[in-house]
Amino acid sequence: MLRYVLTFLPWIVFSVLSTNGEARYGAGAGLLVSIVLLVADRRAGRGWDEIVLELSSGVFFAALALIAFTVTPAPFGAYGPAVSVGWLALTAWGSLAVRRPFTLGMARRSTTPEVHATEIFYRVNAVITTVWAAAFTLSAVALALLLAFEPQATAALVTVKICGLALPALFTVRYPRIVRARYNAARYNAA
Repeated sequence: MLRYVLTFLPWIVFSVLSTNGEARYGAGAGLLVSIVLLVADRRAGRGWDEIVLELSSGVFFAALALIAFTVTPAPFGAYGPAVSVGWLALTAWGSLAVRRPFTLGMARRSTTPEVHATEIFYRVNAVITTVWAAAFTLSAVALALLLAFEPQATAALVTVKICGLALPALFTVRYPRIVRARYNAARYNAA
């Protein structure tokens, strides 16, 4: 679970520092955190497929920081939170479109090599990535609507942000256990 928190740390920093339509400091800090995480991941021997979200975060924050420090007024205005989560949605859906769910690389760290080549391993990760993609998409839409119609609804904005990360994270932890239990029960019943 700590790994997921680290993966989303640039987004958390961005969210905290980007207030009142001001994205410069949040984008710069998000970029800095992304770079630190990418360097640490590569030094730890993580493959590129294990750090898809980290790479995507780095690209997003590099582009946003460049634009935010050179364009006035700040890009996206108050819609920065919705746009940033929308970027995560595009990353997740894109990884599914190319049949490389972003969770595959991360899941390889916690499973044996024999499992990696199985169809069920791929399917479980496709489902998990789909849940993340849907959560990101719904969060982006909810944030955009809240920002358009109730921008002062801080509690609702924070709730959407937290639920948009916590619910798919919880699913990510629980779903493989459920599949494993079903698989073991089916093997036991077949024997």
